[in-house]
Amino acid sequence: MVSAARVCRATKEDGSACEAPPLTEGDFCFWHDPDHAQEVAEAQRLGGLRRRKEKAVSAAYEIEGLATVEEIRRLLEIAVTDTLGLENTVARARTLAYLAQMATKLLEVRDFEERLAALEAAVGPRLVPKRRG
Repeated sequence: MVSAARVCRATKEDGSACEAPPLTEGDFCFWHDPDHAQEVAEAQRLGGLRRRKEKAVSAAYEIEGLATVEEIRRLLEIAVTDTLGLENTVARARTLAYLAQMATKLLEVRDFEERLAALEAAVGPRLVPKRRG
């Protein structure tokens, strides 16, 4: 006989069952176990601090994300500027060489994206089947 997997006995704020696996020696998951309430509160506090810090740093450096070539380019630009401000060492030179290599790759990707878009724009209308009738 196969037994069902154990799940946390707590109910979430929306009234649904938690369904997370419980701790080995208990009926609740880490987040709902009353014995871990202080640890949970501290984890939530640290998570909130991290999110606030992330928003502040992102705003200060004008970073919106890493989903586009331009967003990644901005991050590389910041890294290069910060690295140039470091003491002149072999590690600094290696870091700059690596960042230049990444920037070159990024430019290649942007070039390929632009070329592909131009090709699709030129060939696209020919790919649409003509209607008969």
